[in-house]
Amino acid sequence: MIDIQNKTPKILVVGDLMIDHYLWGSCERISPEAPVQVVNIDNESTLLGGAGNVVNNLTALGAKVDVISVVGECQASEELKELLIDINVDTQYLITQKSRITSKKSRIIASQQQVIRYDRECTDEINSKSQIAIIESFKNIVNNYDVILLSDYGKGLLTFELTQSLISIANQKNKKLLVDPKGLNYSKYKGAYLLTPNKKEAAEATSSVINDHKSLSKAIQSLKEQCNLEISLITLSEQGVAIFDHELRIFPTAAIEVYDVTGAGDTILASLGFALACNIEIDEAVKFANLASGVVIGKIGSATSTLNEIIEYESSLNKSNSDEHIKTWGEISSIINELKNKDRKIIFTNGCFDILHIGHIKYLEKAKSFGDILIVGLNSDESIRRLKGNNRPINTQNDRAYILASLEVIDYLVIFDEDTPFELINLIKPDVLVKGGDYEGKEVVGQDIVKELKLVKFIDGKSTTKTIERIQKA
Repeated sequence: MIDIQNKTPKILVVGDLMIDHYLWGSCERISPEAPVQVVNIDNESTLLGGAGNVVNNLTALGAKVDVISVVGECQASEELKELLIDINVDTQYLITQKSRITSKKSRIIASQQQVIRYDRECTDEINSKSQIAIIESFKNIVNNYDVILLSDYGKGLLTFELTQSLISIANQKNKKLLVDPKGLNYSKYKGAYLLTPNKKEAAEATSSVINDHKSLSKAIQSLKEQCNLEISLITLSEQGVAIFDHELRIFPTAAIEVYDVTGAGDTILASLGFALACNIEIDEAVKFANLASGVVIGKIGSATSTLNEIIEYESSLNKSNSDEHIKTWGEISSIINELKNKDRKIIFTNGCFDILHIGHIKYLEKAKSFGDILIVGLNSDESIRRLKGNNRPINTQNDRAYILASLEVIDYLVIFDEDTPFELINLIKPDVLVKGGDYEGKEVVGQDIVKELKLVKFIDGKSTTKTIERIQKA
């Protein structure tokens, strides 16, 4: 994957904020009053929706996010502000407009099926006073951000005049501005860096039918010319993403299984913006967005993807680089928290792995069979010298780490300097600790920390020491 770990770009989102409200329950009877289901509500939840889902996606990726929007004088507005504060997003750029209602979409879910949805919202265009306030705020803060994202849900915030003003200011400041568009008239987005319409939206905006490569090429070039875009982009659902600057390129989707496409457009906008804010070239940014979207549509409901999830997902597609599997202690700590929240069974083993041979491979494959995620602790060069003498290791820790990290069976690898992996095991707190069969009847470092200890027999005659002896004799 592209190198964007440990980066925190600053991104500004301008768009229609909403609340997605869910009432979860079960249905066991039909109402005697009318032929409708009676749902017994067990619990309810609220999430950021609309442009708020873009914000959610960006914070999940690790960006520092601010948001500009207009809210009403209503209870929903207070709920929305609390949801933003919960993910450490400042609400200082939210403008309150009297008599306006913040969008809240309530869904009743019975036995995982949506029974009905009811909305409370205002879709009138915001007034001129609110538009002026947004433009003034935007002028004052635009230089603070790496990328600007406009999330248009057609709820009245991004008027023609406001959208054109924001694009003009961003271009004057040499800031990339990306838009998730809405409606049929794309003239209000003229001058943006890129738009992210899906195939249906692009066909409607260009008054065309997109049903083959030729019609796709014509529509994507038409969008670029009509809207004066730097990059023209169309998302193609299960077929991936098409982009055009000087030539048409199609990047296939990375999705393995599709459970729910809710919020996929928000994820594309957020992940593209995140990658571009990290100065990644457009082709690599699109590949990254494809991976992020693949994670999200494999979940139920509006969802987000973290960098760790994207790396794990890319690895499952056998497209990851070995670098992505080698982690620092701080990185593995963050990853472990996510894995445990998802109830993944974690296996840990450790060793020198100086000269890799079939015995190592079979040992690691057996270790991986005990759970979901295999983490390997690798003795550093200094640690090996203390344990085995100054003639070892044969291969440096860097060489050993990269060779191991290239193995499909290993999910993550961490180098440790201590004589034993006790501190690393204590940090990870794996479910299963795996050691060689030669530890039978012996005390194993860290076994008091884990839930289960597994001993794996080595293949007879296969060891690094014996390999070195044969080389020396030869």
